Amino acid sequence: MVLQLVSLVLFVVHCIAFAGAVNDEGLALLSFKQSIKDSTARSLDNWNSSDANPCSWYGVTCREEKVFSLRLPNKGLAGVLRLDTGKLVSFSHVNLKSNYLSGSLPVELFNAAGLKSLILSGNSFSGAVPEEIGNLKNLQTLDLSQNSFNGSLPSYLIQCKRLKNLVLSRNSFTGSLPDELGSNLVMLQTLNISHNSFRGLIPGSLGNLSGLQGVLDISHNLFDGPIPASLGDLPELVYINLTYNNLSGAIPQTDALVNLGPTAFIGNPLLCGPPLKNPCPSANSNPDTDPKPLAVGDGSGKRGRGKLSWVVIASVASTMVGICLVALSFCYWYRKVYGCKGKKTYPGR
Repeated sequence: MVLQLVSLVLFVVHCIAFAGAVNDEGLALLSFKQSIKDSTARSLDNWNSSDANPCSWYGVTCREEKVFSLRLPNKGLAGVLRLDTGKLVSFSHVNLKSNYLSGSLPVELFNAAGLKSLILSGNSFSGAVPEEIGNLKNLQTLDLSQNSFNGSLPSYLIQCKRLKNLVLSRNSFTGSLPDELGSNLVMLQTLNISHNSFRGLIPGSLGNLSGLQGVLDISHNLFDGPIPASLGDLPELVYINLTYNNLSGAIPQTDALVNLGPTAFIGNPLLCGPPLKNPCPSANSNPDTDPKPLAVGDGSGKRGRGKLSWVVIASVASTMVGICLVALSFCYWYRKVYGCKGKKTYPGR
């Protein structure tokens, strides 16, 4: 009995010591480790609960003994992401790109008010982006590209006014873009939302993004309507990619848009005007009532004039033939009548 009591006390002491070995930040990261599989690179083997803090763990960076970043790109990590950043008081950067993580994003991921970059590209995440993303007031980089996210872009994203890089390409996002996107996110340097199913009008507020660098890519979507003339206000060195949408109307001949070649607009058959070879119809023309002019060089006029000439020639020829026949008939009658009168016979001759 005494031996059993001693064993129980030792077990309790061991458990208390075990639980108190790692701090709260380490416990949060261990919870993340338990939610995923690390069978390929075994990158998390040195994540040990007996450490006083996680600052020596692989992929973890600390500042002043506080977890500052978690970077585990291309490590073969799989499973569902479970990470409560609310316990990571100095947490600023997450990079888990090019892994095999799946499922939806946990709401707890957006509890870190100081988070500056969230890079989750090249995984298999799905579902909608939680509205709690608006809590990340200090977020500067958001890269969710090459996943299977769907649903509309949460309007709360425009509350992240310090965003510099927004990359959402190659997902299944739908719906329209918030009209205030370009008015609120004026610090954007990169905007790539290509290869989705966004629809509706392109917000004219995108013309406010004077800090853009490189490419504004909204290609391979379902945007319709005219191209906002305000896009011409963007920096001239920015390449604007509008290909493969349902855009229509004349291409605005304003500044940055004038410098683009036709390749920036292909895949929009209803667009017209320079630099495309498809001219816009005249404002005064009415295709239903206006006569269609003969195309230059199509030979229609020559064929018409040639046909008329042949008709005239045939008419004249038939008239001449008729006159000749009448004349011949008259000559024949005349010779027959008066020829017979000239051949009289006299008796005795």
